Amino acid sequence: MTTSTRRYHITTFGCQMNKADSERMAGILENMGFEWSEDPNQAELILYNTCTIRDNAEQKVYSYLGRQAKRKQEEPGLTLVVAGCVAQQAGEALRRRVPELDLVMGPQHANRLDSLLEQVFEGNQVVATEPIHIMEDITKPRRDSRVTAWVNVIYGCNERCTYCVVPNVRGVEQSRRAEAIRAEMTEIGRSGYKEVTLLGQNIDAYGRDLPGVTAEGRHKHTFTDLLYFVHDVPGIDRIRFATSHPRYFTERLIKACAELPKVCEHFHIPFQSGDNDILKAMARGYTHEKYRQIIDRIRAIMPDAAITADAIVGFPGETEAQFENTLKLVDEIGFDQLNTAAYSPRPGTPAALWENQVSEEVKGDRLQRLNHLVARKAVERSQRYLGRIEEVLVEDKNPKNDGQVMGRTRSNRLTFCEGDLEELKGQLVRVKITEVRAFSLTGDRGL
Repeated sequence: MTTSTRRYHITTFGCQMNKADSERMAGILENMGFEWSEDPNQAELILYNTCTIRDNAEQKVYSYLGRQAKRKQEEPGLTLVVAGCVAQQAGEALRRRVPELDLVMGPQHANRLDSLLEQVFEGNQVVATEPIHIMEDITKPRRDSRVTAWVNVIYGCNERCTYCVVPNVRGVEQSRRAEAIRAEMTEIGRSGYKEVTLLGQNIDAYGRDLPGVTAEGRHKHTFTDLLYFVHDVPGIDRIRFATSHPRYFTERLIKACAELPKVCEHFHIPFQSGDNDILKAMARGYTHEKYRQIIDRIRAIMPDAAITADAIVGFPGETEAQFENTLKLVDEIGFDQLNTAAYSPRPGTPAALWENQVSEEVKGDRLQRLNHLVARKAVERSQRYLGRIEEVLVEDKNPKNDGQVMGRTRSNRLTFCEGDLEELKGQLVRVKITEVRAFSLTGDRGL
């Protein structure tokens, strides 16, 4: 069916994987003849791409949805879609809770948006949450940035961390073929993008499900092999990747990052807790000693690399002493940045049912203490940039200062410098750093 005059709006919650999925779904909608609308209230199709990692993200979806469900009662032609992880987890229950919904679809179905909408336009309410094999997608995404692009390399996750809903909502690991990834990157390079971030829930698991073993008995298609395979794609100046898992992280990967000039000097490796008993309860599959060894190897091979991570405080049963082990690890390693969260029980996960839950008051106190330490250590880590010349990829203007543009260093530090966005967007510029803060830098281009 043709929908040439219809407009769509997508609101995205949550992680980079969701952003990549939203861009792909926007591409599908534009192929179907829809046009983007900045204002959701002017759109005839509204899609919420949802996140269920924390409870507040889920509640936010319901409040947005309530407003549009009310609007649909006045405008029955409005199409309402909920995609992503809340959709996968709640499924039929979500449609019952919000009967105005036309389509509820899990993340594995993002590439099928057009065929699911055809069913909707034939007058059906559709719930698509059954596990499927993710088809290789040839739709060109409508990318939000003109400078940096996401590329999924592996979908799903086979880990069973006791606090995490991701395996339930994103399904089992499915690696894309290396040739398909390279072809997408080639198209991105041809379209003028300078930077690509390779994405996976557990990127070090890439290739485990693809056939083939080397003479030495290792998988033929590891993530490290993929980096070598895509490294020379024309037009792409920088390659990033996330997220790594300490259980599968290898020295071979560090050496590849040191050797391949386009791969940025930045590792994002969540540790979640600095206490071995808590790590065991989380089913993370490593100890804090193993985690420290990984960081030691990175710093031995790439001393200047930025290291960022994720941590959870107030996991069920966490004592003050165990929390202090997390503080100790953060203090001793000194991260460039740390994403912190208080534990939030998620439906369908083992830890949500345990009786030894930590009170909200204690969780709030621990989170505050950890964040204070994180900021202090980040200031220390920032000092090394002072006076240095850094390569910055200009992405946008500084929202607080029209005379400045902003972008990121290779180590992923947000950096501001004077300049005109029209002239500099998508350019790699050399910036001498004159001011350092915990999580950002300022510098001069007059070199």
